[in-house]
Amino acid sequence: MTATTLQGRGTAAPSRPPVVRHSRGARFLLLLAVFLCAACGLVYELALTALGSYLIGNSVMQTSVVISVMVFAMGIGSLAAKPLRRRPVGAFALVEGVLALVGGLSVLVLYAAFAWLQVYTPAMIVVALLVGLLIGAEIPLLMTLLQRIRRQEAGSAVADMFAVDYIGALVGGLCFPLVLLPTFGQLKGALVVGAVNAVAGVIVVVFIFRRQTRRCVRIGLLSGVAAVLAVLGTAYVLADDLEVTARQQMYRDPIVHTETTPYQEIVVTRSTAFTGNPDMRLFLNGDLQFSSVDEYRYHESLVHPTLSGRRGNVLIMGGGDGLALREVLRYDDVRHVTLVELDPAMTRLARGFGPLRELNDGALDDPRVEVVNADAFNWLRDARQRYDAVVIDFPDPDTAALAKLYSVEFYTLLGQVLTPQSKVMVQSGSPFFAPKTFWSIAKTIEAAGLATTEFQVDVPSFGNWGFVLAGPGDTPPPLRLAPDAPRLRYLDDAVLTAATVFPVDRRREDVRPSTLMDPAVLEYVLNEWENY
Repeated sequence: MTATTLQGRGTAAPSRPPVVRHSRGARFLLLLAVFLCAACGLVYELALTALGSYLIGNSVMQTSVVISVMVFAMGIGSLAAKPLRRRPVGAFALVEGVLALVGGLSVLVLYAAFAWLQVYTPAMIVVALLVGLLIGAEIPLLMTLLQRIRRQEAGSAVADMFAVDYIGALVGGLCFPLVLLPTFGQLKGALVVGAVNAVAGVIVVVFIFRRQTRRCVRIGLLSGVAAVLAVLGTAYVLADDLEVTARQQMYRDPIVHTETTPYQEIVVTRSTAFTGNPDMRLFLNGDLQFSSVDEYRYHESLVHPTLSGRRGNVLIMGGGDGLALREVLRYDDVRHVTLVELDPAMTRLARGFGPLRELNDGALDDPRVEVVNADAFNWLRDARQRYDAVVIDFPDPDTAALAKLYSVEFYTLLGQVLTPQSKVMVQSGSPFFAPKTFWSIAKTIEAAGLATTEFQVDVPSFGNWGFVLAGPGDTPPPLRLAPDAPRLRYLDDAVLTAATVFPVDRRREDVRPSTLMDPAVLEYVLNEWENY
């Protein structure tokens, strides 16, 4: 059942004033208004969902809360609109003006609430409730107006109204990821949609029912719509500065690069150190991915034990920053590396952003490297080549989209590109802060038929951090460095030997493996990290 279906509930039979003669285009213009309202309403819903996923993570919870609150509010708004049907023209214009203001400013207000007030979830519920109430009031008023243009049997009028409504929702749903986000971004995109919403109200008042509306009322409503457009226009002009200021509030160091892609928000910060090297940090959706001060500890641990055996053909999944790739390319006998990274913006940044390119030694431009921008899960389904070593450097599985990359099904697909001697390394989160998550990842890999060796290291920026080394067969792969390994800053065999010892309170737990249908790792990571 869709949200627009629920909007129709609570719509009583319209009142029956005399039908006023209208031009042939009046009905078309009114149905155009229905189309625009439906498209705008769905965009508001998607914008709130996407913003919550970017800022909070846990996309399933954010989607569930936004949709359920808005659908509930739409039902209430539909009932609340009954008294307004006595003056539907002015009421509709007023509803559209308020909705344009609230919906258009919703992303900006919520972003500010997250950055400065740290009250995102309560604010999001209030905004979703308001937007839902106003969307719910639209259909009863539009139905009344449609009957005033041309009287129809109720079922036929409902069919016409909802057919256009559903088409508008389809167009709005497609425009959000394909047009609005790439062209305007989240903040400006919502403001543009708010302006369209205000124009829909103008269409009804000025072009369709002008003869039935007193001049003073028309002037008042049009002045109000003009004021709304002025507010939205001013916010549009100031949006970039407001976004930069709000975003900087969330990070300790100055932001030197930021962009929002269809997949994530990428932020790079860089400290201004008076002594020593500056600290450059990469954040994806607000989560720290590395600090230039100690990233070598993480990437040495991720890569070099994996390359202690055969390494002619290497696969890296994730790791679009090029830092794991940098370590792989330190071995002269590596003939070919395939880097599979979902977001092309990340690999462009690794190639073109000077400080990051310097940190990864220009690794992505090495002739041995093939960069593939694709979803790792789907790419594996069609992969036919086999790899001697696989390095998996995905972000923590704190969303449903990431949890599928930590599933039995994913590691089973991975097994199809391995040789009997292959080694696989998986970054697995923190055994200290999220032990159930860590051991669930290990158990999931084992459930896919791979033997595992778990270990932990200390990365000051992250704290205690864990990895799982895996390989085909029943014998856990040995954790060691290759005899010809390059000189490393952090790892040696003694460190690796000690790294396999876990304290009593962080040893293997009785946890579930994670699958597509039972993403246990998502449940564990959300429960464990919420306290930190």
